[in-house]
Amino acid sequence: MIRLFVSQPLGAGLTVTATADQHRYLTGVMRQGVGDEVRLFNGADGEWQAALSAVGKRDSVLTVSEQTRPQAATPDLELVLALIKRTPLEWVMEKATELGVRRIRLVTTRRTNSDHTNVSRLHAIATEAAEQCGRLDVPEILPPERLDKVLDTWPADRPLTFCDETLAEGGLAPSDPAQALSPSGHRLDSGPAAGPVSGAVLIGPEGGFDPAETARLRAHPAVTAMSLGPRILRAETAAVAALALWQAHWGDWPRS
Repeated sequence: MIRLFVSQPLGAGLTVTATADQHRYLTGVMRQGVGDEVRLFNGADGEWQAALSAVGKRDSVLTVSEQTRPQAATPDLELVLALIKRTPLEWVMEKATELGVRRIRLVTTRRTNSDHTNVSRLHAIATEAAEQCGRLDVPEILPPERLDKVLDTWPADRPLTFCDETLAEGGLAPSDPAQALSPSGHRLDSGPAAGPVSGAVLIGPEGGFDPAETARLRAHPAVTAMSLGPRILRAETAAVAALALWQAHWGDWPRS
């Protein structure tokens, strides 16, 4: 079933006008015509069944019929990602969306090679991934900010876990990943966390964090350093590994 993310309200009997890109996709790529069914979501009203009710040369109209799924909250999981090269960055946008990240915050560091990116394109990639993976919203993607500026305003009560490949090199004992990713003040052996869990994962650039940045991160009251194992991972691999760990322990993945 084709799924499309739309910006208009959804409800029985409402009509939705497809964007130019959606019109081309429906009629030119998927060869859909009047009466063909599509599922729509907007991040607020759940998922709805709709059908093409009018198809022109330049636009299409869909009429909404019934809700197929109510809106569900996405886990409060944030990926804080240092800018990396374009291709792996776009890959991370897709995979982070599939892994249920609510927000992606882009940052620049002292070893970042670029301080800008096409956020609109990244949002389009995330939107397509959300349509394909079945989630009911699209992650928010924030434009790049300096890491120092982000840390200046980071709440002391919002856990931020950064993947630190220098832990073993410095003779420091790596934090247990599950504990490092836990809600602030909550131990894994004390039972489920009370209420929804919030958290964020920070992934550095190619080449890792500058020593001064690492020192500042370790000194921040909300930050916990975590090792992802004995091997050096590419930034995009580290992002997926850390997000999977968080979802397995605190997110919406089934747990035995």
